[in-house]
Amino acid sequence: MSTLAELSGNIATVGYGLAAIGPAIGVGIVVGKTIEGVARQPELAGRLQVLMYIGIAFTEALAFIGIAVGFIFV
Repeated sequence: MSTLAELSGNIATVGYGLAAIGPAIGVGIVVGKTIEGVARQPELAGRLQVLMYIGIAFTEALAFIGIAVGFIFV
């Protein structure tokens, strides 16, 4: 019975690792587009930076949901 629990725990760890790839890609896209926007219109750097942080916060919320689901179901 303990091997089943160990297997389940290992699968949950791998599952969260795979689930963390999505938010990482999302943050990369958000930051990249912000840099592109600042390069096109430098006078909007402050406004774009605020929007970037909001976008990163929403994207990272997906990672926190993944952690919570892992704790709930394991």
